Amino acid sequence: MAETAQKKTSVQTFGRKKTAVAVALVTRGKGLIKVNGVPIELVEPAGLRYKVYEPVLLLGTTRFSIVDIRVKVSGGGRTSQIYAIRQAISKGIVAYYQKFVDEAQKREIKELLLSYDRSMLVADPRRCEPKKFGGPAARARYQKSYR
Repeated sequence: MAETAQKKTSVQTFGRKKTAVAVALVTRGKGLIKVNGVPIELVEPAGLRYKVYEPVLLLGTTRFSIVDIRVKVSGGGRTSQIYAIRQAISKGIVAYYQKFVDEAQKREIKELLLSYDRSMLVADPRRCEPKKFGGPAARARYQKSYR
């Protein structure tokens, strides 16, 4: 009972891309990063693995050595999931530093991430447009014939 009364030092954040949603739980730890229970080094597809590493490579391993990050991702395709994971990790580290470390370091991290790529912290609002009648797709129409 005494353990549950202690202060939990964790932050939960999410990242979105199209229909993929990644939820990151950032807790005090020793630098562990897992995606759906698998280490970050084994994320598939291998070609996009560096996209998931980008927050770690930009901020350095020293900033990530004080936290453990567990990410759960669902929905969307593989590429969308990669971008959602990347955003969840970035937002999670910013939120953790704001809540449990200090505002100056948080501001520094945020500026560094935003200067590299805005989509690391800000969600992309674009969605797939629904199909309409009178054509094969959302905007395309069936060919018109006069004879």
